[in-house]
Amino acid sequence: MRTFNVAVVGATGAVGNEIIRILEERNFPVSQLKLLASERSLGKSLEYKGKSIPVEVLNEDSFEGVQIGLFSAGGSISEKFAPIAARAGCVVVDNTSAFRMVHDIPLVVPEVNPEAIGQYKNKGIIANPNCSTIQMVVALKPIHDAVRIKRVVVSTYQAVSGTGKKAIDELEAQTRALLACQEPVVKVYPHQIAFNCLPQIDVFIDNGYTKEEMKMINETKKIMSDPSIAVTATTVRVPVFYAHSESVNIETEKKITSAEVRDLLSKAPGVKVVDDPSQKLYPLAIHAAGKDDTYVGRIREDESIANGINMWVVSDNLRKGAALNAVQIAEILIRDYL
Repeated sequence: MRTFNVAVVGATGAVGNEIIRILEERNFPVSQLKLLASERSLGKSLEYKGKSIPVEVLNEDSFEGVQIGLFSAGGSISEKFAPIAARAGCVVVDNTSAFRMVHDIPLVVPEVNPEAIGQYKNKGIIANPNCSTIQMVVALKPIHDAVRIKRVVVSTYQAVSGTGKKAIDELEAQTRALLACQEPVVKVYPHQIAFNCLPQIDVFIDNGYTKEEMKMINETKKIMSDPSIAVTATTVRVPVFYAHSESVNIETEKKITSAEVRDLLSKAPGVKVVDDPSQKLYPLAIHAAGKDDTYVGRIREDESIANGINMWVVSDNLRKGAALNAVQIAEILIRDYL
């Protein structure tokens, strides 16, 4: 089997750690693994396949001899270093929002549009979508193919791990403080997150939406290759550590029953249907955390419109919502293109 030199940019972050873990779990054909981060991480080492690998400082010469770069170090880092890596012959799979809506850079979810990966030749870069978008389109794609989706209304319930390690630590610290009848310290989010819900993820823009909401709207259209799908989103941060949950309402062109949706999704790649209300079985964040599948339940027909379906969609935002999706893209890349 051919092997590849792989660089993980942002290796010491939450998603970077998960990428390293998934490369090992899936036995990705790594010849040499290069771990890259900022100067703050100099001197650190991370484990991979029983070996301790030192973290190197990211610079313009980091990609010499590297075939695949898995980036998760923030948009400004990607904007600077992804083109440098591509010019050095490294194919970049970028987990930030830097390139998602660039028209000639593919935005890929392997279960939905794997054929788009071939467009990497345009710029040497493949974009990984927003975590909330990924799990939603995995569930939408089989339905769209069957009866065409006209409109999507989604409300998200997003875990703090989507913000990173500082947010995970803050939720834990605030929870401990409040249970000890102490004043919680608020740094990461604009308000206390413990025992609270924040209807703001990222900053607000002129139309009243947040950037996170507009990411879901625009990315869904691009991934599904259908700009006519109407999408509206409300994204909410909740006091959960891992796994995002979503309430998804869709309107379809043709009628589809809840039983037909269950049957479609039970056969769909990357989807696991958990839907037995009589036994109180439905997807939960605590069950999705650490898992690869996108879980779908509470499937029911919308009684307010003729062709409507409601669903509850849950997935681990660090795995399928980020690291796993990137590694799956890389797997198809080396299988079909490199």
